[in-house]
Amino acid sequence: MNFPVLLEKLRPQCEAIIAQYEQPRSALLPMIHLFQEHEGYASPEAMRAVAEMLQLSLAVVESTVSFYTLFFRKPVGKYVLQVCRGLACQLNGAEDIHAYFRERLGIGHLQTTADGIFSYEEVECLAACDRATCMQVNLEFVYDLTPQMIDQMLEAMRTGTFEIPPMAQTQEPGPTWIVRQDTQVSHGGKSIGAVDQPNPNNAGGLDKDGVIMLDRIITQEQRFRGRTKERLANVEPSIAAIVDQNGSAH
Repeated sequence: MNFPVLLEKLRPQCEAIIAQYEQPRSALLPMIHLFQEHEGYASPEAMRAVAEMLQLSLAVVESTVSFYTLFFRKPVGKYVLQVCRGLACQLNGAEDIHAYFRERLGIGHLQTTADGIFSYEEVECLAACDRATCMQVNLEFVYDLTPQMIDQMLEAMRTGTFEIPPMAQTQEPGPTWIVRQDTQVSHGGKSIGAVDQPNPNNAGGLDKDGVIMLDRIITQEQRFRGRTKERLANVEPSIAAIVDQNGSAH
């Protein structure tokens, strides 16, 4: 897809969304939803465009998008199958349903079929416990799943006759929509800020901004003075030193 063309097409809608909010930043989520609706995922180009229109840093937009599981940072299938694995569904046979989906699709959790039609995910409680086992197809609910229903549903999706329309797909998806950082974290890898930090209880190192903030609180806020060192036993020495230097702990 030609993104500049899409951007100009969606710009009036983006401006209308922004106008609804007192703070422009509040428009971030609905704008990303709008681009994902047309591209099938939250593309890097879309995130840059949203950052520019809202006068936000790209880091703010990317961190927000990465926080929400309903935003896809890589292309996904035309049908995103999100099958519940909550307690009610588990008690009603969800493990068998998961196994049947994997068998019929030939893929596992967070994977996409080679033909690009299906992306499969096992998700936490979908809050439809009275209709377990349940799932969402492109965010639309499907209830009371059985193997027969699954067969009928997948066939209808393949033939284009399923009642829930497919998602936009402007780019061919890969075998998974996990980005490298997700894989790194899921396997116990360290974030950039934690590299060379040997203490697992302080994986990000000393927060210099936090020390400055604490210094201001201690020196400027009367209500924090006179505290004991009871809670300083396990903090960084430099933080405890700030307290000592300002005479606010005894």
